[in-house]
Amino acid sequence: MHGYVGSMLKIKRIDHVAIAVADVDAALEKWRALGLEATVREVVASQKTEAVLLPVGDSNLELISPKGNDGLAKFLEKRGPGLHHVAIEVEGIEQALAFLAGIGVQLIDSTPRIGARGHKVAFLHPKSTGGVLVELVEEAHA
Repeated sequence: MHGYVGSMLKIKRIDHVAIAVADVDAALEKWRALGLEATVREVVASQKTEAVLLPVGDSNLELISPKGNDGLAKFLEKRGPGLHHVAIEVEGIEQALAFLAGIGVQLIDSTPRIGARGHKVAFLHPKSTGGVLVELVEEAHA
């Protein structure tokens, strides 16, 4: 089931819910105790983070820690570990960003960049989404 806003934003699913952590290995131990196992672990150079994906059904939990990302480091310093953002998979991320900008949604990224798993990603400002940092994700095509 896909969601639509107008005809320019095609939402496919929640790709992941990201949890900010200072120490990925320590956090992984806690999630493994719940029966979750990592399938992807990578340093995302473009975002200066380390990301670990833990599949949950058709979605993922993503543990992220700063590897030079000042914003994420400040987030952890101010708030401690916890929910960082919700990522929504869309079809046609460039068109989605243009559509959202056109209806007044404040964008952090006006053009996508390459994120974890080689996917295209872009963030929406929390001021436009009720205080929640939202990441749009478009799956990398082989």
